[in-house]
Amino acid sequence: AVLTHKAIGNQLYCIFINNGLLRKGEAEEVQKRFKDNFKIDLIYVDASERFLKRLKGVSEPETKRKVVGEEFIRVFEEKAKDIGKVEYLLQGTLYPDIIESISLEGPSSKIKSHHNVGGLPEEMKLKVLEPLKYLFKDEVRKVAKKLKFPKEVIWRQPFPGPGLSIRVIGSADKEKLDILREADEIIKQEIKKNNLYKKVWQSFGILLPIKTVGVMGDIRTYDSVLALRIVNSSDGMTADWVKISYKILGEISNRIINDVKGINRVVYDISSKPPATIEWE
Repeated sequence: AVLTHKAIGNQLYCIFINNGLLRKGEAEEVQKRFKDNFKIDLIYVDASERFLKRLKGVSEPETKRKVVGEEFIRVFEEKAKDIGKVEYLLQGTLYPDIIESISLEGPSSKIKSHHNVGGLPEEMKLKVLEPLKYLFKDEVRKVAKKLKFPKEVIWRQPFPGPGLSIRVIGSADKEKLDILREADEIIKQEIKKNNLYKKVWQSFGILLPIKTVGVMGDIRTYDSVLALRIVNSSDGMTADWVKISYKILGEISNRIINDVKGINRVVYDISSKPPATIEWE
């Protein structure tokens, strides 16, 4: 968006869609960043209800991604119609998105559809432009440094387009998303507190579709399990799980179990990519 704004100025319309699948405080943070740092007008659309309605009862990961991808396009098309004479949709697609979504060249098979590649609907009214599609995340960060972006933006951890919908295993509803959102915020706070945020590639939680028995004081609980995922990578194509200290793991687990209603157990994912992917879905 910033690069394109430098090139074509007010011919660019930036639309920020709140799909109800964002991290805690993310919608407010993005709007403030565009206003204060980038000086770019942002059209804000709260489409959370329509996204959650489309996702109701959807549990299959590929279907989730396609639902989110299609709904994004439909909202963009509606706003483009309101603006008038809009021909192109600019996307921040990166090379790993393409590699994992389609077999571009050679024998590599599709791993998962990314909402902005394999998740796009076949019928679209806008032509898609992807100026970053042959760049990896580390290369994009180099561009951001050249543009003198705030460090908080440059080192922001990758976040999937389908958002928290693919971090809730099974169907994602508002209640589950709110639980995960609170747990995710605690993970971020603890990782930052221990000066690990810039040292790891991603750190996040996955809400599992299983419940376990626990005890809080003298009361029996039967609540959800959260899987904690912390990995290191340079480009997102391969990743290793981080050998984080037991002390930090304990602090994260204790805070989540004590402060987030609906979770009574935390487990740590020690799988590398490959064979596992970074995201569970």
